[in-house]
Amino acid sequence: MMLKNINIHIALLLRLGFALFLFFLCRVVFYWYNKGFYLDVSSETLYNIFKGGLRFDIAGLGYLLGFYILTQVIPFKFRHHYLYQKITSIFYILPLYLGIFMNLGDVAYYEITLKRTTISIFKQFSNETNMMVLFSQFLLDYWYLFLLLFGLFYIIFIFNKKIKIAPPKTQNNLIYTFSSLMTSLLIVGVTVIGIRGGYGKGTRPIAPSNAAKYVDKPNQVAIVLNTPFAFFRTIEKSTLSEVNYFENQAEQEAIYSAHQVSDLTKGSLFKKKNVVLFIIESFGREHIGALNRDIPNYKGYTPFIDSLIRYSYAFKHSFSNGRKSISGMPSCLASIPSLVEPFILSHYSSNTINSLASLLKAEGYQTAFFHGAPNGSMGFDSFAKQAGFEAYFGQDEYGAGDRDGYWGIWDEEFFQYYAEEMDKMKPPFCTALFSLTSHHPFVIPDRYEGIFPEGPLKIQRPIGYTDNALRQFFKTASEMSWFENTLFIITADHASTFGYLDKYKTATGFFGVPFIVYDPSDTRMKSVDTTTVVQQIDIMPTVLGLLNYPKEYIAFGKDVLNSEEEHFAIGYMSDNYHLFKDGNLLQYDGETVTGFYNFIKDPLYKNNLKSEDHAKKTELLRFCQAFIQEYNRRMIKNEMTLSD
Repeated sequence: MMLKNINIHIALLLRLGFALFLFFLCRVVFYWYNKGFYLDVSSETLYNIFKGGLRFDIAGLGYLLGFYILTQVIPFKFRHHYLYQKITSIFYILPLYLGIFMNLGDVAYYEITLKRTTISIFKQFSNETNMMVLFSQFLLDYWYLFLLLFGLFYIIFIFNKKIKIAPPKTQNNLIYTFSSLMTSLLIVGVTVIGIRGGYGKGTRPIAPSNAAKYVDKPNQVAIVLNTPFAFFRTIEKSTLSEVNYFENQAEQEAIYSAHQVSDLTKGSLFKKKNVVLFIIESFGREHIGALNRDIPNYKGYTPFIDSLIRYSYAFKHSFSNGRKSISGMPSCLASIPSLVEPFILSHYSSNTINSLASLLKAEGYQTAFFHGAPNGSMGFDSFAKQAGFEAYFGQDEYGAGDRDGYWGIWDEEFFQYYAEEMDKMKPPFCTALFSLTSHHPFVIPDRYEGIFPEGPLKIQRPIGYTDNALRQFFKTASEMSWFENTLFIITADHASTFGYLDKYKTATGFFGVPFIVYDPSDTRMKSVDTTTVVQQIDIMPTVLGLLNYPKEYIAFGKDVLNSEEEHFAIGYMSDNYHLFKDGNLLQYDGETVTGFYNFIKDPLYKNNLKSEDHAKKTELLRFCQAFIQEYNRRMIKNEMTLSD
């Protein structure tokens, strides 16, 4: 049905109302598709989420359609002309297309990042050379979302086409100009109020953190937000600011400090063992049977890792410090967590840092980093150099062949290459490998079809393949002369993008990764620690502790084998800090405690104790504030190393 002779302001309201409806529809799709992440959302909470979402949709559409609104409210008669309307409709259709594309893209991408996409995505993928291949696979895997996308594109086009603007009602130019100007000022004022999120004197432009007002749990914030809003609100933002939760730095450092003083009371000299670190893509703790013995009859998908853990020191409560691949490398190698934004993408990525590689290189170690992707991927080669690695081995160094068609070299072949290249190195050496295969689109070599269990998640078959690649690596390496004098650490860059077991659909699972220490020459390290909370940023101080490293350094983690330290894990998700400590989880947005749970007794996070007067909650809050204050100060002031 054609909507003819519509008042230009009524037509504008119709178009904006239609855009709001489409954003609402995208939110419904987002929630429905990702509902596995949102356990026990009550109808009242869902109502509040969608009510709050309207506020953010108005702001998001204000950013997208602000220019179009201006073209419709300028107080001149030519705006009623058919040709003018046809030209300016471009500024309605194309930005709205972009907004719908961004929202529906996050429907699928959310399970990877657990947050709405921000401006940092351009930095994250700026060095990728295979984007067309990855996009093509994404199109195939999520064809139904693209079908919905183009269906909505068509509806937007038809809806806009059916609206026909009426000519001005008055021919008197003075009356027309005055009435149009008044109406225009009103519409512009309402638009500004919509973008700011309110009209009171104390109203600041709403930020993603304001979405917490409408939710029960921090991860529900993503439902309230829309992607265009999250994107525009993070353009040119300084991610950190100095905070002063404590009266002075000494008071803060008495609770937490990143200044590490080596424990030289162990009675032995610096042990120049080789250090080999595996950072396995998406190798979440959920998939490892040996770390889930509390689940009856659960075998997992990593038989080799299960067997290796019998001869290793591992942890039941081990966590990542981020949710992205680019977060894993700084956390594992330089003890730098990803708070607010991954270090590699942050304003502080050029800071001078110390790392396992730089500290051990100064002690005579040969250092090298291995990543089977095209050189430059994720900026890993640049960070490896910044962290002090002397050599980088990527797809270019490996040469032709053995490509998976998406990300780079198959794990099995690249792991063998890793062993062979280390065999050429002069001990002691410190190396790290970042794997590839256990990543979307979750393919494995044809020769292994039908070999590894499928599992309820697509990732679990490639997890089995990578586990077998580790088996083949250790088989090869065990016959090499350097093997017995080597300290092996196995972890993941982040947990899997989606959990199957209920307890892994919580913050415990979103950050749950393995932390395995294997020393072939140390028969004492055969245990699974079921009480200590550990994290990726503990890897560097733990390795240096095992080597009896004799100097001071900066690390945000702690030596997990030092019983005198306070052990914890910290991450950032849904605009909240997540502090795991002493069997509890504190969720904190920088101003307010948004969640407090006992993740041991309440693994599904059903009982939020944030409102209770709880001594442990106060203790964790002070610790979290001390950590934030230390982290922000060192990042902003570039105090990531000790002065000579």
